Amino acid sequence: MSDFPRVFADVSTAADARLEYVFQIRLWFSRVQNIENMPSGAGRGAVYVDRGAIEGPRLSGSVEPASGGDWALFRPDGVLGIDARYMLRASDGTLILMRNRGYMWGRRADVMQRIRAWIFQGGPPVPHAEYYLRTFPVFEVESGPHDWLMRHVVVGVGERKDDGNLIRYYALL
Repeated sequence: MSDFPRVFADVSTAADARLEYVFQIRLWFSRVQNIENMPSGAGRGAVYVDRGAIEGPRLSGSVEPASGGDWALFRPDGVLGIDARYMLRASDGTLILMRNRGYMWGRRADVMQRIRAWIFQGGPPVPHAEYYLRTFPVFEVESGPHDWLMRHVVVGVGERKDDGNLIRYYALL
């Protein structure tokens, strides 16, 4: 076993969890599909990544166009289960596979229905304060300057946009 280089100056303890902002991803997608009324009571929505931009102190670059998407599960309990996968390209050219899971749910009973209308039918936007959108990605990358992504827990706080998502990511130190 080798010693891993220290990436972050701070550390968490069991009594004091700490987060550090590492990057944000702005995703754009225009292609959507929806499977409604499955026998399970759920529905499946798909959005495909057209492009994306990555900016931040620990990672910058882009999302490879048409490299994946999000196959969200609209659960009968009103929770949307995020199941996304796409390729990132760091500014130094390194490819990074990102698998992103998470949840989105409304803070009131009508919010998820309004979000579905917004996403799939061009309805009015739903303010960010009305829903919870959180993710927990895992990464695959070759050894090198970005392999810290495969050794740290990262969490995201997201916001839906008219044409995609904006998600800010934090490393749990």
